[in-house]
Amino acid sequence: MGAGRVLCGGEERTCASISLCSADCAGMDGKKCSVWMFLPLVFTLFTSAGLWIVYFIAVEDNKIIALNVPERKPGSKRPPYISIAGDAPPASCVFSQVMNMAAFLALVVAVLRFIQLKPKVLNPWLNVSGLVALCLASFGMTLLGNFQLSNDEEIHNVGTSLTFGFGTLACWIQSALTLKINLKNEGRKAGIPRVALSAGITLCVVLYFILMAQGIHMYAARIQWGLVMCFLCYFGTFAVEFRHYRFEIVCSEYQENFLSFSESLSEASEYQTDQV
Repeated sequence: MGAGRVLCGGEERTCASISLCSADCAGMDGKKCSVWMFLPLVFTLFTSAGLWIVYFIAVEDNKIIALNVPERKPGSKRPPYISIAGDAPPASCVFSQVMNMAAFLALVVAVLRFIQLKPKVLNPWLNVSGLVALCLASFGMTLLGNFQLSNDEEIHNVGTSLTFGFGTLACWIQSALTLKINLKNEGRKAGIPRVALSAGITLCVVLYFILMAQGIHMYAARIQWGLVMCFLCYFGTFAVEFRHYRFEIVCSEYQENFLSFSESLSEASEYQTDQV
């Protein structure tokens, strides 16, 4: 395992392996924010744009009905579910790429969010649960993108369950962490919109499965699109906290007198806590 030195708050700290460090950016410039705030925004905008491109390709190729059509007549084109829109090429090619990139960016946001909150939480189980839930939701996205509905329906549905189920759970966990930790006294500023979005997401998930069970597919498809857009908006709210932090990865040659990986991360976390 390689060794590294982590820079936090302007001081150099020694650690083993490649390490991540979050540091408060308030000391940089009161008017400037960390560039990391753009990561969740890029995720939201990129994924939203990609999914709508998939939708318009599918509509143009007469694969699905447009969302604004009042009713779906029996025997007409398929309802505009996201999975159906991305079921056949060329839309499926774009859909796979969008979902793979979205899964990667969501995973990065999840890890950075975990590192950001790690020195702040007294009981880490909630923070760990949030990380695990977001990781499973990200894995579900890869299943959605790479196993189209017509090719392997079972795996595709597993991906849907992971994404919507653990994604909803992660939203509630992050909302609770936001209000509880209150970073930079902005807990209410970011927490209240997240609670509202979490409630909207939960309502959409319930309505989606109810409408699906009753065969009301046009309304179910519209609910699904609204659900996904709420998810993406939720991820975009992480820019509020990310604008105060920078994350650095520094790698250097291994030396035997370096501290162990766990000891160095522990010291780095203590240092961050003292600096807040």
